[in-house]
Amino acid sequence: MLNLNQLLDPQYWSSLIASPWTAIIHLIDITLVIYLIYRFSKSLAGTKIMTLIRGVFLFFLAQIVASLLGLQTISWLMNQVMTYFVIAAVIIFAPEFRAALEKLGRTTQIFAGPAISSEEALVQAILKSVKYMAPRKIGALVAIERARTLQEYRSTGIPLDADVSGELLINIFIPNTPLHDGAVIIKEDKVAAACAYFPLSESAGISKEFGTRHRAAIGLSEVSDALVFVVSEETGGLSIAMNGQFRHDLKIEDFEAILRSVLISEDSTPLTWWQRLGGHKK
Repeated sequence: MLNLNQLLDPQYWSSLIASPWTAIIHLIDITLVIYLIYRFSKSLAGTKIMTLIRGVFLFFLAQIVASLLGLQTISWLMNQVMTYFVIAAVIIFAPEFRAALEKLGRTTQIFAGPAISSEEALVQAILKSVKYMAPRKIGALVAIERARTLQEYRSTGIPLDADVSGELLINIFIPNTPLHDGAVIIKEDKVAAACAYFPLSESAGISKEFGTRHRAAIGLSEVSDALVFVVSEETGGLSIAMNGQFRHDLKIEDFEAILRSVLISEDSTPLTWWQRLGGHKK
């Protein structure tokens, strides 16, 4: 353990940077320690042992101060208390520590395969939902907000702010459930609202075979830049409306191609291991 005299000794600091290689090693050492402490603290966030960790940290700081000031007896006593306290804490909080380590392992898959972008995840969730709903003729109406805000229409529905997934979209539109009547609005990678209502198109050129969902999709596309898709409750057909243009009875391949061309930008590339190391989220 360092003491105050060592910290005030210029020779001690000069020995740390005696050569560029030594300085680099110390810098890497410090950086790794800071990163590991940061990741471990994030994995413990929200658990009941976080308060205990704060107490241990303050106790550890007090031990360092006692050592720097040369208070040998107090430092020795605190060191003994710390040794047995850590052992007791590991035994008492074994389940919490195990859960925290599992969480840490799940969030630091640094060298795993490339992570998909949020745009790709959105496309996959939509495709999964329509592949389930279309054959079963489960009606659906979904708008994907783009540059122009849909706040006016989000306010007509029930706010959710839930992560987009195929299972969630399917569950919302299952008949006779509380949220199935109305539309879903997706903002970025969240289901922002369900059971929302869109303006109906008043265009006389719309065929009588199309019902309220299709007219609502076209109506919203006429007043915004949103991409709106419909699963027909009568036929199971897929339709897309955007910028006032309406395409219906799409094959799943054509439906996917349109989604990708509109939602996935050219610079949307998978995250590298270095980006995941820093906790980057695209």
